[in-house]
Amino acid sequence: MTKTALITGIGGQDGAYLAQLLLTKGYAVFGTSRDAGASSFSSLVHLGIIEQIKLLSMAPHDFKSTLTVISKVQPDEIYHLAGQTSVGLSFEQPSETIESITIGTLNVLEALRFLKLPAKFYHASSSECFGDTQALPADEQTPFNPVSPYAVAKASAYWLVRNYRDAHNMFAVNGILFNHESALRPERFVTQKVVRAAYRIAQGSTEKLTLGALCISRDWGWAPEYVEAMWLMLQIEQADDFVIATGQTNSLQDFVAQVFACFGLDWTQHVLHDDQLMRPNEIAWSQGNPQRAKQLLGWQATKNMNDVIKILCAHTPKAAK
Repeated sequence: MTKTALITGIGGQDGAYLAQLLLTKGYAVFGTSRDAGASSFSSLVHLGIIEQIKLLSMAPHDFKSTLTVISKVQPDEIYHLAGQTSVGLSFEQPSETIESITIGTLNVLEALRFLKLPAKFYHASSSECFGDTQALPADEQTPFNPVSPYAVAKASAYWLVRNYRDAHNMFAVNGILFNHESALRPERFVTQKVVRAAYRIAQGSTEKLTLGALCISRDWGWAPEYVEAMWLMLQIEQADDFVIATGQTNSLQDFVAQVFACFGLDWTQHVLHDDQLMRPNEIAWSQGNPQRAKQLLGWQATKNMNDVIKILCAHTPKAAK
């Protein structure tokens, strides 16, 4: 029988790649955004799959809206990816961040409980929950130390998932994903900001790329691989939480240097530092330990930061057209 999946926040990077993956597996895929009629769903268009997806309007922070859509779709699996996605913006809009992430997650869980629907539920948690991992790889037992409103919201949602799983015997899991990139990332994310600026400079632009802290270190992976881990989490017999990462960490300076080198440039000639671009509370080191995902899910990242940079740089001329 054909399985039905509901993806909230399908218009984002992960939602689009996840939809593509599920379609190849024969799923009927439904996707939501707050206003499906006004959304461009450019990522779905880019992947050439928008015509294969049934798109619906749903505001996760509104319980009635959430309940109505889930009742209509009757999904076998729900992938909850919706919510404010910018760590930096969360300092400026903390209330909206908490509401969209924490209340949104609560409403989906409560709708499932209210409808007595046996759907499997995936929640997009975040490595931001760990805060600074102090040059150590974080695993599923590492305590949370959120240092931004975004991280606080994600940590709260994580514990809601755990609570509903234990109290109501629901199949609900947290995917604690570390940084993962692709060509579908908008330019407000630093990785695409760097790649696209380097490309423009290589094409003759005299602009300077201005960045905040270059010393921060991140565990960067490839998004299409990470959505496969999401799917695998809902295929195991017993619900559990998993860290998804490459296990390798590199500094933003390393990332910048390699991107500019891809275009034949010396980054030191084109990059400036601005303290005003630094977050109020920055994480210096972020690294994950994905061993449990390898052991129990059979999942392992095959692309590291160097691979991701090569793909992004090769794609940039196409994105610029």
